Amino acid sequence: MTSRRDSFRARPPIARHRCRPAIAAAVTTAVLLPTLFSASACGGPADASTSSDLVVMTWAPSGTGAADRPGMTELADAIGRDVNLKGGLSGRRLRVLTCNEHNRPEGAKACAQQAVDAKAVAVIGSYSQFGDDFMPVLERAGIPLIGGYGISQPEFSSPLSYPVDGGLPALIGGSGRQLVEAGCKAVALVRPDTPAGDVLLGYLGTALKPAGIKLLDVKAPEKSSDYTQVARKAIGKDEPGNCVTSALTAEPTGNLLDSYRRLTPKNTRIASVIGSVQQSVVDSTGGDSGPLAGAMVTSWYPPESAKIWDGLRGVVRSDTTDGRPIDVSDPGVQTTWVSYEVFRVVVEKLTAAGKPVTGKSIAALLDSGEGVDVGITPPLNWGTTNMLPSNESPRLVNTWVTYQVVKGGRMALQQPGFVDVRWVLTKGRPPA
Repeated sequence: MTSRRDSFRARPPIARHRCRPAIAAAVTTAVLLPTLFSASACGGPADASTSSDLVVMTWAPSGTGAADRPGMTELADAIGRDVNLKGGLSGRRLRVLTCNEHNRPEGAKACAQQAVDAKAVAVIGSYSQFGDDFMPVLERAGIPLIGGYGISQPEFSSPLSYPVDGGLPALIGGSGRQLVEAGCKAVALVRPDTPAGDVLLGYLGTALKPAGIKLLDVKAPEKSSDYTQVARKAIGKDEPGNCVTSALTAEPTGNLLDSYRRLTPKNTRIASVIGSVQQSVVDSTGGDSGPLAGAMVTSWYPPESAKIWDGLRGVVRSDTTDGRPIDVSDPGVQTTWVSYEVFRVVVEKLTAAGKPVTGKSIAALLDSGEGVDVGITPPLNWGTTNMLPSNESPRLVNTWVTYQVVKGGRMALQQPGFVDVRWVLTKGRPPA
């Protein structure tokens, strides 16, 4: 039997206090790259921080194409404004810096250096595939990374990284178990033709093996716009019990779905993971009349419609600074929210204990083995005894996923609570 946590418990969002005078955001241009710093705060020029300010940074690519995650930095800005309008965090002004890493290794490194130069106490909820470039910069300065999206290996191995999700390994392992429980007899994995894709194939194989399910590896060229041959290979003879799951980025997923729809399979069931599919993708592909009708989706979090996201929705609704809507179904946005909630809890605990809030004290508290529960995921614990027994990903501590299904054009829970796939990630045996 698969182990589960059966409920989602809401936690209060970032504390509300008597509002201080608000000030406008400031923009400065970085020297190394045209990356954008946005600071939001109350009481004085936004870029004129005081010694009592809590300085943090969030970075993500923007203006690069399919890799863009602008919602993450936009939400970070919105959180900063919201916190300071309500009196700060534990009475202290929160200065949020955002940085565009341009989906380039030198951009990621430059963003990390800017966090160091600004004396940030943490980097929060960021997105970059270049962990080998940014993580050493943070490590040398003693700056913890809380809630990196999880697309680079150092995010799951660095002693100063505190991921709040299980990355693609947890998702693809969870997708495999979801397909087993759905009664699939054969599964095709459509995945990138990369070394990272090879690793995902291994996790899916581990998830399917106890059930004796046949696994077909379908490598997809991510830069191609025509996925007809990929979809045709995945569908095969379109026999009952045939299932297809994918682990691609959003744009290739859209190309795959378009080809899948045109081939009109009758018996093949489709599945995916959050990030490849989210509510906005369901909407854009036709909702309940599109190819994702009835699709199974594995996620790190409960669906966007769940009440636990009320705090996120409230911040997004109240923030009208740039007039652009933030997609609250985007897992990058959700990860940023969870990460800032973790930071909030840590700051409150340190303040209550009379300790300074520094990179060192934040890391010490997170390393202590004291769980952090923000009510969106199971309690997060980065203590030594909770580490994953893995040389590659010891920091992957959140091994829980949710099973969702597209029903009536909306992503909804297929079953209540979380499912633990830790045994898949450690290549162990399924729970009895």
